[in-house]
Amino acid sequence: RFCIPERDAARFVAQMEEVLDVYAQPPDEAKPLIAMDEASKELHADVQPALPMAPKKPRRQSDKYERHGTRALFMFFAPHLGWRRVGAREHRTRVDWAHEIRQLLDEDFPHARKVHLVCDNLNTHQVASLYEAFPAEEAHRLARRLNIVHTPRNGSWLNVAEIELSFLSRQCLARRIGDACTLDRELQAWNTTRNRDASKVTWQFTTADARNTLRHLYPLF
Repeated sequence: RFCIPERDAARFVAQMEEVLDVYAQPPDEAKPLIAMDEASKELHADVQPALPMAPKKPRRQSDKYERHGTRALFMFFAPHLGWRRVGAREHRTRVDWAHEIRQLLDEDFPHARKVHLVCDNLNTHQVASLYEAFPAEEAHRLARRLNIVHTPRNGSWLNVAEIELSFLSRQCLARRIGDACTLDRELQAWNTTRNRDASKVTWQFTTADARNTLRHLYPLF
């Protein structure tokens, strides 16, 4: 049973239904749906070379490693298009997020009139971040093309970008990567393969499903 404190229930269902309404809209090239999420990857380098695979012997590596910092990962995913972009930065501050958003709007989707962006409700995921990173005129230009739809607190499972991060974790990141340059190359290779396959996600959990399955969260039900 999915539980939310009673005092937060009304806010949760309001934000949840806003996300589900966006997911239910038909695909529109002029107003693409993009989900974004963040993760991190610790950089661990081998202290000594691993022993390669051999007949009847798996690849073996020492349990000792060197820490080379952490990289912040930004995942952008268009479930209707089968497109995604993942990149790594040194930090994930307001300014980092703002620069990722400008790339999304100006380079990834330059012809979109407005982008519907589903993301977690973090303090960095706000229009104010654009004004912190860019002059007011530039920030305003970007903000006018962006519709941010926040998932509710305790509702990050509503963010379809988490599905892509799960694939990324299993297919690319579940091993030691020792430095930022190697990580960038591996992310680009994974990104290219996934986009070539154009793997999509069809979201099937609707507002009607929510009102039935999660009816205990609706104060007046």
